[in-house]
Amino acid sequence: MRLISFSDEGRTRIGVVAPEGDQVVDLQAVEPRLPWDMATFIAGGEASLRAAEEAADQATGEARRPLEELTLLAPLAYPVRDVLCVGKNYRAHVDEFSGSGFDSSGAASSLPEYPVFFTKSATALNAPGAPIPAHLDPTESVDYEGELAVVIGRGGRGIRAEEAFEHVFGYTIVNDVTSRTLQQRHGQWFLGKSLDGFCPMGPALVTADEIPDLEAVEVTTRVNGERRQSGRLPDLIFGIPELIETLSRTMTLLPGDVLATGTPEGVGAGFDPPRFLRPGDRVEVHVSGIGTLRSPVE
Repeated sequence: MRLISFSDEGRTRIGVVAPEGDQVVDLQAVEPRLPWDMATFIAGGEASLRAAEEAADQATGEARRPLEELTLLAPLAYPVRDVLCVGKNYRAHVDEFSGSGFDSSGAASSLPEYPVFFTKSATALNAPGAPIPAHLDPTESVDYEGELAVVIGRGGRGIRAEEAFEHVFGYTIVNDVTSRTLQQRHGQWFLGKSLDGFCPMGPALVTADEIPDLEAVEVTTRVNGERRQSGRLPDLIFGIPELIETLSRTMTLLPGDVLATGTPEGVGAGFDPPRFLRPGDRVEVHVSGIGTLRSPVE
């Protein structure tokens, strides 16, 4: 199932993208008792999914709406907390970032022994198609990072790696937009990655059953049509099960938590000279099986 969040007369609604791809079933138009926000929908587990499937099957008339006419929101428009992120999780990206001059940790290019976690503020969330506000970065060092994001379904603590996928609701796309100079200047990553609008997400949340072969998933980022990044999930240093196990060892994961899994080689900071985003640029992050997250820059 492909789920979206959209705005209608000031209210957030949830839609199911029909198989043909150009129509959306407005779930609340069919069944008003269904949750209006995605985090609550996810917390409903199998009951929510069954109700959504029934609503999609029953939808007729005005409940089926053209996708192109909707104002899309980030799938998790109202997240349960800040976005959980992983740094330095593709081998080639570790080398390029360590040599870029923007890594304030001073680490050598050796691979991390343990996952590197940080968060992006919930206020950084941005809708698919909405502009990345590069003008908010006074240092003019805005960079892109295309990533696959995991959305937690059944929460928990102490989740074992072999059981991790039982806690995955689905997947979406995140662009971990970053001010490289702020990231370096403050000696940590939160501020440089949490500017308002610096976390485009979407366009859809795809349930886990729609992507049975994660080994085949590829993350690709293009800037103005030029391919900059490309990576496959087998290239991850720490895979999804290990990330979930490590996080849940110390914290309780919640339904609707978003975990961005890391970015491949090819970020703007990795070029000499750096190739940062500028107003007028267009960024497209494609993840096979999910779609393309498009963002203009202003």
